[in-house]
Amino acid sequence: MTVKPNLIGGQWREGSSSIESINPSDTRESIGHYALADAAQMREAVSAARAAQPAWSATTTQVRSDLLLKTSIELAARKEEIGELVSREAGKTRAEGIGEVLRASQIFQFFAGEAVRYGGENLPSVRPNINVQISRDPVGVVALITPWNFPIAIAAWKLAPALAFGNTAVLKPSEETPGVAWELFRVLERNGLPAGVANLINGRGADAGEALVEGVDALSFTGSVRTGRRLAQSAIANMVRVQLEMGGKNPLVVLDDADLGVAVECALNGSFFSAGQRCTASSRLIVTEAIHDRFVDALRKRMRSLKIGHALAAGTDIGPLINQRQLDMVQGYIRTGRDEGAELVEGGEAFQSGTPGFFMQPALMTATSNGMRINREEVFGPFATVIRAADYDEALALANDTEYGLSAGICTSSHKHANHFRQHVKSGLAMINLPTAGLDYHVPFGGTRASSYGQREQGTYAVDFYTNSKTAYVGY
Repeated sequence: MTVKPNLIGGQWREGSSSIESINPSDTRESIGHYALADAAQMREAVSAARAAQPAWSATTTQVRSDLLLKTSIELAARKEEIGELVSREAGKTRAEGIGEVLRASQIFQFFAGEAVRYGGENLPSVRPNINVQISRDPVGVVALITPWNFPIAIAAWKLAPALAFGNTAVLKPSEETPGVAWELFRVLERNGLPAGVANLINGRGADAGEALVEGVDALSFTGSVRTGRRLAQSAIANMVRVQLEMGGKNPLVVLDDADLGVAVECALNGSFFSAGQRCTASSRLIVTEAIHDRFVDALRKRMRSLKIGHALAAGTDIGPLINQRQLDMVQGYIRTGRDEGAELVEGGEAFQSGTPGFFMQPALMTATSNGMRINREEVFGPFATVIRAADYDEALALANDTEYGLSAGICTSSHKHANHFRQHVKSGLAMINLPTAGLDYHVPFGGTRASSYGQREQGTYAVDFYTNSKTAYVGY
C-alpha cells in the first residue's frame, strides 16, 4: 500500500498513521491512502512556515504573482483530470467537479493580480509639515482549515490571498477529501512553491485544528459551528486572529407575485444541487398563501425529473452524500420532521444506484413551522422544508427568525419588496430571483450571527484578514 505523504518544509513526509479516501459514488473504489500528521508534525509544519515567512514576505510582489498565475494556468489546463478527481472523492457531478477546478483557477488568477495591486495610502496630516503613509504588512503564519464540500475552491480562496500578501501557510484539509488537497499542492510545487511557504498536513478534526492554533498568527476555518466556536476560543486565548465561516439555515422567500418557473428553479438549485451539501443551500422555503400549493406541486414535479446517481455517470444531476454518517444524519432529520408533524411529500429514500454509495432522493417536507427542529438546525443534505406565510411581512419575519445569517433569497416581481428584503434581511448575502447558492470570486463572502465571525473572505476584502495596516508619520 502506497501512502501519499504530507508536505512539511518542502519535504514530503510520512505520517504517524494514514487514512483511506473512498469514492462516495462507489465505496469499492479507493482514491488513495494519505498520511496523518501527529501533534509533533503539526508543530514542525508551523515551525517550517515560521522559518520561511521572512524570506517570502521580502520577495517582490511579482514573484508571488508569478507563482499564483502559473498555478492558475495549470489548473485550467488540467480541469477535466483534476475535476474528475474532485467528483470521485467529493461526490460532485462531473460538471460540478470541472467547474470547481475552474473556479479555483480563477481565484488564483485574481490574487495573482492582487499581489501586485494591493497597497496603501498617502495622506496629509492634520498637523503641518507631516505626511502620513499607510502600508500593509503580512500577518505572518496562517493556519487554513478547509471542508470537504468544496475541497479545491475553498482551499484556493484561503491559500491564494495568504500567499499573495506575503504570508506563509499550513493547510489542513478535511479528512474526507485529502486527495484533492494533495494534488493542489503538487501543482503549487511544480510551479515554484518555495520550501516551507505552504505546508500540507492531514489530521483528524478539531484536535488537529487546536494543535495548529498554538503557534500561528491567524486562523481561517470553514466548517461546523460547534468546531468553529471551539477553535475561536483557543485562538483568542492565544491572541490569534480568527476568521470563521460556518453554517446556515438559509431561507428562500417566494411571494405570490413571483414567476413560478423562476421560483421553482431557484428552489431546486439552491436546495438540492451538490446534494444540498452547501452552507448557502436553501433549506427553508417560505411561501406565501396564494402561490403555496402551485409552488409545491410544481417543485415536486420538477424534483421527479432529477437523475440521482454515480457522480461521473452521464446525465447525473445529483451525486451521493459524502459518507454514511452524513446520509444517516439526513435520514434522521426526516424522521424528526415526521415526529414533529411535518409531511414528507416527495423523495427522502436512501437507495443504491448500481454501485454501492451514499445515494438519496431529495426530500421535501411541508406543513412545517419555523419552530420545528428541522427548521432550526442545519441538515446539510438534499433536504428542504416548506413554511407557509400569510404575506411578505410574515415571510420576512420568518426568514430572520434563525440563529444563522449566511444567505437569503426572495423570488418576486415587486421591486419594492425586493429592495426592502435586500435592506432588511439579516444575512451576509441576499439573492433576488436567484438561488441562495452561487457566488462570484471577486466580491466579499460571509454572513452574520452564527454563520460567520471575523473579516470577510474573497475579493479585495481578503486583504483585511491577511495583512496588518501600518501607519507611518513622516516629518519634512
